[in-house]
Amino acid sequence: MNALYVIGVGMTPFGRHPEHSLKQLAGAAVSTALADAGIERRDVQEIHFGNCVQGYMDGQHMIRGHSIFLEQGFQGIPIFNLESGCASGSMAFHSAVRALLAEQADIVLAVGAEKMVNADKVKMFAAFNSAWDVERTDWQMEQIADLWRGFTAPPGTTSDKPYSPFMDVYKGEFFNHVREYGITQRQVAVICAKNHQHSARNPNAQFRVPYTIEEVLAAPPITYPLTLPMCAPISDGAAAAVLCTERALARLASHRRRAIRILGSVTASGMERHPSDLQQHVVARAARKLYEQTAIGPDQVDVAELHDATAVGELIETENLGFCAPGGGGELAENGDTTLGGRIPVNTSGGLESRGHPIAATGLAQIHDLVLQLRGEAGGMQVNNARIALQCNVGGFWGIEEASTHVALLRRD
Repeated sequence: MNALYVIGVGMTPFGRHPEHSLKQLAGAAVSTALADAGIERRDVQEIHFGNCVQGYMDGQHMIRGHSIFLEQGFQGIPIFNLESGCASGSMAFHSAVRALLAEQADIVLAVGAEKMVNADKVKMFAAFNSAWDVERTDWQMEQIADLWRGFTAPPGTTSDKPYSPFMDVYKGEFFNHVREYGITQRQVAVICAKNHQHSARNPNAQFRVPYTIEEVLAAPPITYPLTLPMCAPISDGAAAAVLCTERALARLASHRRRAIRILGSVTASGMERHPSDLQQHVVARAARKLYEQTAIGPDQVDVAELHDATAVGELIETENLGFCAPGGGGELAENGDTTLGGRIPVNTSGGLESRGHPIAATGLAQIHDLVLQLRGEAGGMQVNNARIALQCNVGGFWGIEEASTHVALLRRD
């Protein structure tokens, strides 16, 4: 791929922000990213904006990005509105990459932002109900239920309070992995505890209280095997990245030292497959393409930010990305390999479970945290001598897997 770079990143703290509007959150992340890149608004030639729920929450459809950025001084330039479930921020990043490769621009901005927290919890969780084919909801739920058919959850392990229907998706993936490989709830709890311990070092994280494995297992249930700390919270927040070409970077020579090279950016969508055919999982397919395109293997990755909407998601993604053999994700975590200081630290930010998950902002928050890692600016989260970083972000659901995914490799030159 032609030499492309991330030259600026910014994000707001994730969490509950009733005092801030979506425009304010997006504006804060963008201002930080521009300052980090050392450029002005007039230097930005395109904006690629990811958002999912504002149409549902506020009635703002059709021109979501325009309604934010025209008011903030980005007038006259192309603004693209992107939506792909929880992968929307990554799709904004990927769209920005494609614009640079097509030589449509030299400096572009990718932004993801959400205002999701709502006093009406039924409405808040119902926002997720369009993250699959609404004309085939019964079919979709049957596909997921088939994954846990034959298993009985222990009594008292399902919450009587509203929760995201996606937690049942991860329940299905867990039981399918129990059937195939014999993973355990405790292994999922190990991943969760690790991420909450990481997040205690992250000033942008929604939750900064560390948990032990025993505390995770004893926490209020959501749906087996998931307890509350194992699941990403509902969040508000925004994240942004400034991307540029080699030509633009040459004009910003003083910033070259902090520029991070984009080695590859790959997207894929779900497909029909047998539950046991995990080599055709959407993340596994995207990862193989990414490694082939970049001539980088999973054994060369120094740090990764993965989509742990639940801890089950991280376990399965470490396998699909080739950090361990199929079925080895639980043991990988138990051995400490994915912990800060381990062989392949995963979610040093705390991940979605702890950093928070304003869904369209998550992919760019992952990019933000990996850029800081590669610059050596991650503070207490820093991985020593990190040079190559991997990002994985997924969104929506179709059949038995995610509807969309994005994977990227970044490098410090």
